[in-house]
Amino acid sequence: MALLEVLEHHDPTGEEIVYRFPPQGSADIKLGAQLVVHETQEAVLYRDGKALDVFGPGRHTLSTQNIPLLGKIIGAPFGGESPFRVSVVFINKRTFLDQKWGTREPVVFRDSELGMVRLRAFGNYAYRIADSQLFVNTVVGSQGLFETSRLQDFYRDVIVSRLNDLLGETLKTIFDLARYYDELGAAAKARLAEDFAKYGVDLTDFYINSITPPDEVQEKMDERSAMGAVGDMNTYMRFKAAQAIQNAAEGGGGEGGAAGAGMGLGLGAGFGAMMPGMIANAMQQSGQAGQPQGGAQQPAGAAGAAAAAGAFCADCGTRVPPAAKFCPGCGKAQASTGCSGCGQPVPDGAKFCPNCGTKQGE
Repeated sequence: MALLEVLEHHDPTGEEIVYRFPPQGSADIKLGAQLVVHETQEAVLYRDGKALDVFGPGRHTLSTQNIPLLGKIIGAPFGGESPFRVSVVFINKRTFLDQKWGTREPVVFRDSELGMVRLRAFGNYAYRIADSQLFVNTVVGSQGLFETSRLQDFYRDVIVSRLNDLLGETLKTIFDLARYYDELGAAAKARLAEDFAKYGVDLTDFYINSITPPDEVQEKMDERSAMGAVGDMNTYMRFKAAQAIQNAAEGGGGEGGAAGAGMGLGLGAGFGAMMPGMIANAMQQSGQAGQPQGGAQQPAGAAGAAAAAGAFCADCGTRVPPAAKFCPGCGKAQASTGCSGCGQPVPDGAKFCPNCGTKQGE
């Protein structure tokens, strides 16, 4: 059995933050024992229950009261164990990267445009142990092994709490999130630094990867964006109606063509309620354009055809028979009827047309 111990520790997983030797309690490490600390480690020596010193990388000779070869004699009154107890705690000083954080449940956020919405946030951070003795005394205690998984839940809750406050104070609407990720990450890191430092931990990096509403809210946002891309809704609906009619016309003959035509007619009927005013205006403009200038008379054949065809109601666009005083479609009273011969206006009560002499009322 060796008279002096050589104390060192290797972490095979890379996830250990603290390792204590011995894992349980303490040991009667001899005077002159060698302590080997690696480049990414620090070691805290505890003697008689107190932290005496912090050792950096290198080989160190320990000074204890356990003199080699005299241990049994010293420990005889104490059941064979030396009363001078020693333990060494190895602390991993490397930077622990890619530590994940995220909201367990969506958090409520008052959005200036959407109202109350629930948000989920995710990201990562990196940290390292800055003050080994403070970290061991405040977090680890007497545990033999302490890994990164022990800190994840605690720091995740701290991060989410601070981020909630930050979002409520600085953000108005989630539509502005894309340009504020870096600013929010820097502000969150500044607030979290104190929470980490009081346990001897240095928060080296902090990133926000995403802040998103639930899926159903994202679908509504997509619909809103689509409506904005459409622009004027009336123009869009007229375009779709014309496109449907054109597609039906291009369907060709046969049963398929008949079905396409029926579909086109159905779509056209659906948009028909929007069109009467447009048709009436178009017919009025057409009638005005067709009148001869300078009071010239229309040919008798053309005038008779126009009179036989009748006019259109200015309100609903329904064709009005000649000599009708009310619209058969909407019941709107019509203007004075034109001459049955030439179609020109005839004053009320006139028996003959002042333009062509045709007897009225026949």
